Amino acid sequence: MDSPALPPIKPAFDSSSASKNTPTPYPFRQRQPRRNPNERLSLNFPARLQLAFWGSAFSGAVLGLSEGGLKAGFKFRAENAHRLPSSEKGWYFYHKSKNYHTLIGGGKEAGRMGLKLGIWVSMFVVMEDAVDQWRGAGKRKDFLSTTVAGLGTSGLFSLWSRFPVTTAARTARTGLWIGLGYGLMQDCFSLLQGRRLGYVEFVKSLLPGKENERIV
Repeated sequence: MDSPALPPIKPAFDSSSASKNTPTPYPFRQRQPRRNPNERLSLNFPARLQLAFWGSAFSGAVLGLSEGGLKAGFKFRAENAHRLPSSEKGWYFYHKSKNYHTLIGGGKEAGRMGLKLGIWVSMFVVMEDAVDQWRGAGKRKDFLSTTVAGLGTSGLFSLWSRFPVTTAARTARTGLWIGLGYGLMQDCFSLLQGRRLGYVEFVKSLLPGKENERIV
């Protein structure tokens, strides 16, 4: 009489099943290249947004530290003008307290102005990219989108600050010139990097002896 057959013994570790069950990395975890010759300043949008925010926040913090420190120092002198010290030791503690108030006031204003400037500059960059996408991007990433973003950001800032009409008009004119200048600077950088611009190609197509296609 034959003994019943035993079931096959499964190995403790199967390399084939382990390779099948290995999770694949998610697409959003793959790091995208920061540099792109077809983008503004040869940087993709997230990189430009981060650079704009931190650069403007640092500039605003430096300005706020200087302005806030001066205001805090003047305020301390005004509040203590009626009780000036009369001894050398008193003057030592007077200047020590003044420096302390100046440092605290400058630090608060640095944080406030840095955050405020970083948010508004980031909004400008977001609006610039939105206008680029609306226009079709590609060769249309030029100074026109930057100028529109400058006007739009200045208009939003005037509404948020509740400026009167004359001040809002002056702010819009400032935003126009800033957007135009910054956009032309980006266009010059793009031309140096070899990126073709729509309006430049259109002007070239109008010149005699050129066979470039016109950008419609």
